[in-house]
Amino acid sequence: MRRKGPYGFPNLKSGTTRPLLGGKVNFPLTLAPMVGLSHVVLRQLIRAYLPTGAVTFWPTEMLNSRKIPHEKLGHTPETLRGHGESELVPQILGNDESSIQRSVEKLVDWGAEAIDINMGCPVTKALRHNYGVALMGDPSYAAEVVRLTVRHSPIPVSVKLRAIERQTSSQHLIDFVRPLFEEGASWVTLHPRTAAQKRRGWADWSQIRELREGVSGPVVGNGDIQTCEDVLAMMRETSCDAVMAGRALAARPWMMWQLGERLGWPPPPGVRGFAPQTPEEEGREYGVNLQRFLDCAGKFFLPFGEDLVLRKFRFYLRTTAVWLPFGQTLVSISTRGKSVAEIREGLREFFSAPVEMSPRTELRQ
Repeated sequence: MRRKGPYGFPNLKSGTTRPLLGGKVNFPLTLAPMVGLSHVVLRQLIRAYLPTGAVTFWPTEMLNSRKIPHEKLGHTPETLRGHGESELVPQILGNDESSIQRSVEKLVDWGAEAIDINMGCPVTKALRHNYGVALMGDPSYAAEVVRLTVRHSPIPVSVKLRAIERQTSSQHLIDFVRPLFEEGASWVTLHPRTAAQKRRGWADWSQIRELREGVSGPVVGNGDIQTCEDVLAMMRETSCDAVMAGRALAARPWMMWQLGERLGWPPPPGVRGFAPQTPEEEGREYGVNLQRFLDCAGKFFLPFGEDLVLRKFRFYLRTTAVWLPFGQTLVSISTRGKSVAEIREGLREFFSAPVEMSPRTELRQ
């Protein structure tokens, strides 16, 4: 019998999964680490929709291992934590052993339960320092970065990757990943777009399937997840051990609740009824979440000044409003608003009439 609900989740193809976070994870959807987005406020919004009893892991924004040793963690916008927030997996960027060692020590004290190494960042600055996706150009060097991180980490270490340019088969990718597991990686996440693609073109899910079949460790799939149905489709088509979603999960955090319903989980704590499903129901929920975002941002970011609250909200809105037919109008409201109070009033007016949310956007994930 396939297990579900509080007893774990099935791999929809094989009926089995490989354990994540020491076996704590029992729910197959997680948030992607996104600069400017995967902060405490967004994590709080999404956690509120996690089914009762469900456990997943929670990445942070990308953190630079050269800066962490000199920061007071928990006192910067990127490292704020909610009260009792658990299963945190901060993502670090770097390749220097001393910086990584000191970063890991501080992050463990901060409350990290695993460390994720970024080997997928394609930005020029990361390439210039020979980390991020640059590590994928040298398999032995990439494995060495994993080895030295594991050596200094008392908690699991994972790796987030982009695809390697496909030749005639996926063997090159498999040969790259196997040494990462041999050096102690607990799991890998694959976003099957190359660095050159960035967000263009479709993610090649077949590479997730081939990697999962070619290595012994857990593989998390990432790319082109916009709906609950996409999560289930990726699990069926790739046999991945979990699914990671980025901007679409930020836009519709209730995707956690929708997926839980499909897999037989009870609703989120304190919630009755059913998850939003129709375009109008989702549009209404999106409006509610914008107000919740401002509430939560006021709690966590206001001590840094109202300007930070406004900047975080506007960035979130620009990223997620693309799923609304008139999302640009909503963005304009936030741009014109000179204070949180003015933006709240603009939101109330915009959502006073029914608003529909599109299931998909052409913006790649």
